[in-house]
Amino acid sequence: MNEDTKKKVNERYQHELNKGEFFWPDSIFKDAIVALGLTILLILLATFVGVAGEPKADPSDTSYVPRPEWYFLFLFKFLALYGQIPVIGKIEWLAAVLAPSIGIAFILLLPLLDKNPDRHYAKRATALGITAIIVVDIVLLTLISNVPTVAPEDADILVKLSASLQPYAGLVIPGVVILVLIALAYYFKNTSWKLVTWITTVSSLLMIGLTVAILLFAPKVEAAETEVANTLVDQIFAGQDLYSIHCMECHGDDGKVTVIEGVEGLEGKEISPINSHDVLYTINDASMAEVIAYGRPEAGMNPFGKMYNPEGLSKGEIDNIVIFMRYMWDDRFELPAEALKPLFPPLADGEVPSYDVHIAPIVKRYCISCHRAGKENNNYLMTSYDEMLHTGDNVDHNIIAGDENSYLLQVIQQHEIVDENGDVIIGVMPPKTTLKPDIVDVFLRWIMNGMPQTAEDAAALFTPPAPVVTPTP
Repeated sequence: MNEDTKKKVNERYQHELNKGEFFWPDSIFKDAIVALGLTILLILLATFVGVAGEPKADPSDTSYVPRPEWYFLFLFKFLALYGQIPVIGKIEWLAAVLAPSIGIAFILLLPLLDKNPDRHYAKRATALGITAIIVVDIVLLTLISNVPTVAPEDADILVKLSASLQPYAGLVIPGVVILVLIALAYYFKNTSWKLVTWITTVSSLLMIGLTVAILLFAPKVEAAETEVANTLVDQIFAGQDLYSIHCMECHGDDGKVTVIEGVEGLEGKEISPINSHDVLYTINDASMAEVIAYGRPEAGMNPFGKMYNPEGLSKGEIDNIVIFMRYMWDDRFELPAEALKPLFPPLADGEVPSYDVHIAPIVKRYCISCHRAGKENNNYLMTSYDEMLHTGDNVDHNIIAGDENSYLLQVIQQHEIVDENGDVIIGVMPPKTTLKPDIVDVFLRWIMNGMPQTAEDAAALFTPPAPVVTPTP
C-alpha cells in the first residue's frame, strides 16, 4: 500500500469516525439490547416449545447411528462424501481434522492474505464469489445429509444416480470453482467482476440443480420415532408395558410366582417372588437393572440387555421396568394417583368394546408375553388384530363371532380345552392369573358382537338401554 492510498484510507476513517457513534456506550448498549431480546426469546422457546426428548445413551446399543446437530450436518456429510473420491480415499482425519483446520486457519489469516483496502463489491468479487460458493455448498450438504451415499445393488438406476451425483454437487464442483477463482485473482490481476459473478452464479445453479435431482431420486429414509418417558407416571406405564411383554411369562402379572409353569426349559423351576421384601429391600436399583440386563444363568434367567441381544432392552427401558417394580410393589414408594388409571375405559350398559380401545391394552398386559413369535403358544399370536383372528393351530375355534364356546372365552373363564381322549390341549389363560370379571366381560361382549376393530365400528353396534317408564297412578 503506497503513501497516497494510506492517506486516503486514514482520511476516510477519520471522516466516518467523526460522523459515527462511539463503541462505548452507544454500540455496547445496542448489542446489550439485542442480546437481552435473544435471551428472552430463547427462554420463551424453551418454556413453551421445548426440544423433543431422547432416550438415554446406551453404550451397549450397537444399532444406534450417531447424528450431529443440524448445524454440523454439512461437515457430517462432507466426511461421508470425500472418501468416495478415488484419488483421496477414505482417510477420516483429512476430512474430520485437516479440512476444518485449514478453513479456520484461512479465516484467521485472511487479513494477512488479503490486504486490499477497497470495500466496494466490484473490487471484492473474488472474496465474495468464494464465500458465496462455500455458503451454497454448506446449505446443499445440509439438505442432502440424510441421503444414503451408497445405493443398494438392487436399486433402480435413478436411485444409483442420486448417490453418484452427491460427490460432484457437494465436493468436486465447489472445489474446482474455488480453485478457478483463486487462480483468476492471482494470475489475472484485472479480472472483471462480471466474469467472477458469472462463474459463481453458473456453478451455484449447477450445484443446486444436481441437489434437486439427488433429493428427487433419493430413496425415502424415514426416521424412527422414539417415545421417551419423561415423567414418573410415563416411566411407570412404560415399565409396566415392558414387564408385561418380557417378564410376566415367568413372574406373573404381580411378581408373586414361586414356581415357573408352562415355560419351555424352565418348567417347575423354583424362583423367589420378585415382589417380596426379600428382593425389593435387599437389591438396589442398579443391581436390579444389572440382573435384568445380564440375567442369572444359574437361575435360568436369560439376559435381556442389548449387549447380549441386539433386539433386547435398552438401558432406559430396563430402568423403566425397575421404576415400575419399585412403585408398584415396594411399600416404601408411594404410587402416584395418576398411575392408577384403569386399563381400559369402563363400559356402559349395551356398549360394545372395540379392539383398539379395550382389547389391545388387555392383551398387551396379560397375553402378549406368551402369544408372540418365538414362544410355545400353538402358533396363536396376539400382537395385532389380524393375528388374533387369523392365526393359531385352532384358528377355526379360537374366536368365533357370536359363539360363547369360542376357545378364547372358555380358557379365560378357567375352562380347559380337551380333545376327544380327555387330554388337555389348551390350559386356562393366563396360566398364572385369573382375569377379573370386568375383563372377561369385555372379551365376552367383544366376541358376541362380531369383534369390531375400531371405536367407530363398535359405536355403530351400541344399543342404548330402553328408558324406564314409570306408570302414572
